[in-house]
Amino acid sequence: MAILGTLLKKGIRLREMMEQEYTSPFDLQKKELKELLIAADQTEFGKHYKFADILKDFRKGNKSFYDAFRSTIPIHTYNKIYGDWWKLSRKGVKNICWPGRVKYFALSSGTSEASSKHIPVTKDMTKAIQRTSIRQILSLSKYDLPSDFFTSGILMLGGSTHLNKIGNYFEGDLSGIQAAKLPFWFQHFYKPGKRIAKTRNWDAKLDEITKKAKDWDIGIIVGVPAWLQILMEKILDHYKVKNIHEVWPNLKVYVHGGVSLDPYRKGFEKLMGKPIYYIETYLASEGFIAYQAYPNRRSMRLVLNNGIFYEFVPFEDKNFDENGEVKPDAHTLMIDEVEEGKEYALLLSSCAGAWRYLIGDVIKFVSLEESEIIITGRTKHFLSLCGEHLSVDNMNKAIELASNDLNIEVPEFAVAGIPHGTLFAHHWFVGTDDAVDGNVLREKIDSHLKVLNDDYAVERSAALKDVYVDVLPVHIFYDWMKSKGKVGGQNKFPRVMKNHQLEDWKAFIESHVNGNRS
Repeated sequence: MAILGTLLKKGIRLREMMEQEYTSPFDLQKKELKELLIAADQTEFGKHYKFADILKDFRKGNKSFYDAFRSTIPIHTYNKIYGDWWKLSRKGVKNICWPGRVKYFALSSGTSEASSKHIPVTKDMTKAIQRTSIRQILSLSKYDLPSDFFTSGILMLGGSTHLNKIGNYFEGDLSGIQAAKLPFWFQHFYKPGKRIAKTRNWDAKLDEITKKAKDWDIGIIVGVPAWLQILMEKILDHYKVKNIHEVWPNLKVYVHGGVSLDPYRKGFEKLMGKPIYYIETYLASEGFIAYQAYPNRRSMRLVLNNGIFYEFVPFEDKNFDENGEVKPDAHTLMIDEVEEGKEYALLLSSCAGAWRYLIGDVIKFVSLEESEIIITGRTKHFLSLCGEHLSVDNMNKAIELASNDLNIEVPEFAVAGIPHGTLFAHHWFVGTDDAVDGNVLREKIDSHLKVLNDDYAVERSAALKDVYVDVLPVHIFYDWMKSKGKVGGQNKFPRVMKNHQLEDWKAFIESHVNGNRS
């Protein structure tokens, strides 16, 4: 039973993909916003913000509909929209931000928040995620893959798919919510299967997958790089083989997202017996935003006609304060107004009842014609103590270049901005199990950043007085994650650390590394 053949036999049409291919991004997004507003017109949110009045402007031939939309509805952070609206949905009140009662909430803490966010996942959003997932599978036809590949299984390594029932709703990892709604035809391909996927103990789950690995014909693996690498190393050790292709000879594709693959790529390739395709996705608790549509491109195509309307906030000082908080009067743009090469924070309005919602990611357009983007960081994960404007994208690239120079693997790292007298410094925590001189690594990172980022180069001769590098064993990063209950799923180590999180991390290092040395 080939997955592409199954999709086509089930009558899955290519119409939505073709529509995006041959319609302007502006027209797609205008239609999407109109449909969202019509659907939510009689919700409490829609009545409060007079959606009916905004909809009248769609008859006019200009962009007055967008002016009415952004001038009427404020930008919402999570705390604002949850405090004003979503908390009522959690109490079981229906028709708050989207028609009906919200029965599922995805728990999402990202990398910077201490407590979990409750993101509503409506029936319409579940269907939208499934539709985009099908589009991505169908896009595999563009890759040079043998026909028997499409009969193999898909291993999805997420968090526990067990959902907790809390009063009127269920809560848990998004992967659990989606697994509960898996189409019947897909269950034939899905591994590790519902029973193992529900396992809450992460180590027990990895053990079960390892024992079953030889029984499965896996063609696609899906998950966060760090946790998949740990699983594959465990499988190699268990079966005493040299590479994962001795266990899964048909493995051809790795679908990844949520964190840059660059720091992990070298370690991943050591586990492979032959080259595979790396395909990036942008699937958040708030929706399936983009996916890599073509082989050998490091960019993703925004999905413009499937339940999400996008706005773009130029990531500049006039729109964000020094802590990465959006300003109330921030200027926003529609997709026809953005420019290639500039960074934008992303706002979403969606069929899950998000309205002008700041998701927290910063993206850059690499192709306006194809609506293709890359993720460059988070609004709160940029370091700019004194104007250096250092992005996570800069950090990932500097680590990749430095590790190539020194022939080492650096799968994890974090950076903090710290005082240096009356000025500033950067403190790097670099995870590697290879022998390396910390001073040499420091010089490599610093020199590459000066080339990658002009603002950084200027500030290194001015207010950014020094760079410190601590080299740590990789397991320390994962042990800290475990101590926070954040293993598996979409959990990833924060690339930028600030305030109490930084103090907690330094205390953990002191007790687990320095404490063991004494």
